[in-house]
Amino acid sequence: MDAFSQTIISAVNIAKNAVVKIDVFKTVQGKLRPAGSGSGFIFSSDGFVFTNHHVVQGAEKIMVSLLNENEIEAIVIGQDPDTDLAILKIYSDGYSVAALGDAQQLQIGQLVIAIGNPYGYQHTVTTGVVGALGRTLRSQSGMLVDNVIQSDAALNPGNSGGPLINTDGEVVGVNTAIITGAQGLSFSVDINTAKEVARQIIKNGKVFKAYLGFMLQEVNITPKVLRHFHLPNQKGLFVVSIEPNSPAALSQVKEGDIITSFNGKPMNSLQELFKELTKKDILSMVDISVVRHTELLNFGIFPVQKAA
Repeated sequence: MDAFSQTIISAVNIAKNAVVKIDVFKTVQGKLRPAGSGSGFIFSSDGFVFTNHHVVQGAEKIMVSLLNENEIEAIVIGQDPDTDLAILKIYSDGYSVAALGDAQQLQIGQLVIAIGNPYGYQHTVTTGVVGALGRTLRSQSGMLVDNVIQSDAALNPGNSGGPLINTDGEVVGVNTAIITGAQGLSFSVDINTAKEVARQIIKNGKVFKAYLGFMLQEVNITPKVLRHFHLPNQKGLFVVSIEPNSPAALSQVKEGDIITSFNGKPMNSLQELFKELTKKDILSMVDISVVRHTELLNFGIFPVQKAA
């Protein structure tokens, strides 16, 4: 067998037993009826499961099917519409736990593998390469989701909530969306963001994250600019667009600026910004620095807590 196939088979064998099918039920005309399905994966030895918020939203009953065909009722521990993530819990044994990787180590062009249950076909595998990193994506609900991995691993309805894995079988993303009309573009929430969301949900039942209203893209900053302004960064956050009536819109930051620091800290990645925005004391005037053409500018911005 060729080395490429062997690599994929090996990675899938490591992760597949942690991947689950999720069936959702809702009451229709007085009866509990099937209302859709999706994917998920077990990420802790005490039965916590990652899936998408939109998969389980409004569910009255959730059944989780393991690879060994055991079907277990799950409860929702918490959900975060902003990242389209939900945490479920199952009380059972005989399952495997997925190894969680580090999305910061991903590189454009790297081979990734999606496992899920499109159209109810359990444990379907597709492959692709990472096309872009550090993107902000508008989710199905209209929310801006940061730290999105773009790949061309084919996703279909039912893949939502399943894992995106690397060739070591480690989960690097939670598959979340396809863009209708875009050929072969698939998106996953990076696992580092998902870990922080899970930590907050398991501890507090909900996620605190302040809101700015930027659509951002991680970009490299030229060495000449770094030297000229004595910046400690390797990268910055390019402002693709600004949401109307948001803290970003009320600030002096403009589309096309490159954010280099926020709250006194260099910003190399969306993950670094996400960490700052999960601090409860961030809801006050914060300094933000941007490169605009040939200038380094410093402004104030006032993050707000997003309504639940």
